[in-house]
Amino acid sequence: MKNLERMLKALANKRRLEILRALKKEFGDELSVGETAEKINLSFKATSRHLKLLTDADILEKEQRGIQVFYRIGSKDGLIKYILSIL
Repeated sequence: MKNLERMLKALANKRRLEILRALKKEFGDELSVGETAEKINLSFKATSRHLKLLTDADILEKEQRGIQVFYRIGSKDGLIKYILSIL
């Protein structure tokens, strides 16, 4: 129940929903913090903060390569896939 609550809180933000929409368009791929910031027209720092919240809520998965961090939509939760289908 705690995980669901954290997930719903993370989704209750316009900018984080924009991030999910941007990643949904790239489904199967991934975006770096900079690419995500550019797509949603937000600063790197603010985008990074939103991505961390989405990752902490188990909505996104991340992979670090060198100094860049890439994010993709988590693949292990059916609820995430359902939510994305209605966005």
